[in-house]
Amino acid sequence: MSVLKSIAIAFSMYSQIPVPQFAWEEKDMRYVLCFFPWVGIVIGLLFYGWGWICIRYQIGSVCASFVGAAIPLVISGGFHVDGFMDTMDAFHSYQPREKKLEILKDSHIGAFSVIMLVLYYLIYVGALSEVRTLRYTAVLAFGFFMARCLSGIGVVTFRSAKREGLLYTFASGAQKWTVRVTLLLQFVLGAACMMWIAPVPGLVSVGVALASFAYFRVRSYRELDGITGDTAGYFVTICEAALAIAAAVCCVAGL
Repeated sequence: MSVLKSIAIAFSMYSQIPVPQFAWEEKDMRYVLCFFPWVGIVIGLLFYGWGWICIRYQIGSVCASFVGAAIPLVISGGFHVDGFMDTMDAFHSYQPREKKLEILKDSHIGAFSVIMLVLYYLIYVGALSEVRTLRYTAVLAFGFFMARCLSGIGVVTFRSAKREGLLYTFASGAQKWTVRVTLLLQFVLGAACMMWIAPVPGLVSVGVALASFAYFRVRSYRELDGITGDTAGYFVTICEAALAIAAAVCCVAGL
């Protein structure tokens, strides 16, 4: 029953998918992050299904790419995009660490968050418009799962920038060794599936995902001396965009 509750909490927190509601207990928080990537599975299936519809019925690339970009936003409820926007305001403030952490807690949005969000979706939608076959769509669909595997690994592995907030609650309440191993195994499985579907694009995508994970760690430590819930969401968005760019380049190059 505790596992089922952990699954429900994961979907309740990280998606708009309806799940049974109940009072959260500390024991239910131990394995929540193990099921965080499962939200990515739902997004990936819907994304692949939309890609199949677009190819089957010859839907134009503009409509296909814009709806494709909307699918993860609709399913997640913008949870990670909110973190991306807050992080952009903090990083582009060029203030001391303490001030950046205050900006992350501020519910108001600033100019930089809007500017960077527009830039993000211009790049993301443009990349999706170049993914023209189901093979590359399938590789990209697995990316939603793998980005969340890495984000969860980061939560239970990297240093927290503050001792409060949602990320600290989940990280401190998790069975870290079990969660880390479970997420790592899921990531390896996702990577194997990617490379089975398309060896070269799959390998490139895995490399890009790991590179964006390393960038996330370096940037967060440099700016904040650790990670927060907002920067974890920021990582999911930049990883998804990086994977879309990788898939587009591979598709155009015919790899």
